[in-house]
Amino acid sequence: MNMDRVIKLDNVDHYNSLYGLETLHPLVSVVDLTKATKSVNHIQMTYGLYALFLKGAKNCDIKYGRQHYDYQEGTIVCFAPGQTAGVEMLNDVVQQEVYGILFHPDLIRGTSLGKTIKDYTFFSYSVSEALHLSDQEKETVMDCLKKISIELEHPIDKHSKALIAMNIELLLNYCMRFYDRQFITRNEVNKAILNKMDIALDDYIQSGQLKNGVLPSTKYCADILHLSPRYFSDLLKFETGKNLDEYFQLKRLEVAKEMLLGKGYTVSSVAGKLGYPSVQYFSNLFRKLVGVSPCEYRLSQN
Repeated sequence: MNMDRVIKLDNVDHYNSLYGLETLHPLVSVVDLTKATKSVNHIQMTYGLYALFLKGAKNCDIKYGRQHYDYQEGTIVCFAPGQTAGVEMLNDVVQQEVYGILFHPDLIRGTSLGKTIKDYTFFSYSVSEALHLSDQEKETVMDCLKKISIELEHPIDKHSKALIAMNIELLLNYCMRFYDRQFITRNEVNKAILNKMDIALDDYIQSGQLKNGVLPSTKYCADILHLSPRYFSDLLKFETGKNLDEYFQLKRLEVAKEMLLGKGYTVSSVAGKLGYPSVQYFSNLFRKLVGVSPCEYRLSQN
């Protein structure tokens, strides 16, 4: 794919002009590409906006970084300011079954949504981690977009910003619910991912890197699993209730127990190999989490 055009989208009117759509509000636009009068192809878009797109049919591909995404029917993909994605149409049709919304950060500044926008972590997922919707969920999304569209057709007044932001927040909350549903329905896939993570963490421990006090990072695990860091963090939290630091601390503790019961390891050597700052720190943490000291644990198991 030859991506020789790079477009920086700093405002909604720029996006609308690319597709020949009308701009009703300077900071927000509901997208309906079935009404497009222009076609855009073989480009990269660097977003200065928040964007959420619902694809109704398969007729375009998206490339995010080095990953291609099969933009299937009934999927939602989101972008946050600073992200870049390439778009290539699979045919020359101007009008496409794509719906969505774009909004500038200034729209939500000072609103409830502005304070919580970082909680909608799916804006940082890669496009290969898109949200797949049921028919009923698609209807819900389309209904939210319609309500925002109706508000945009109303003359701008002192209530416009708050009402538009509230309706966008409602849409994003539904997307959060749908992503939770998707995590549940992909339970077996998620377990397979976590099994790969456990193997990667075991390899990390055995590599000796912990001796330098360097713990595995979210990015390290996400890269191995070919996931975005935010998606990996959300999946781990959803499946285990823990973040990576909490999960790894418990895993490292289980390894410590095994080492203490084996031959050739002193408490000091266990603490050193597993990267604890000091023997005292390791002993205090072990007692706190296990209820006994490392030495007492070793004696109790023999």
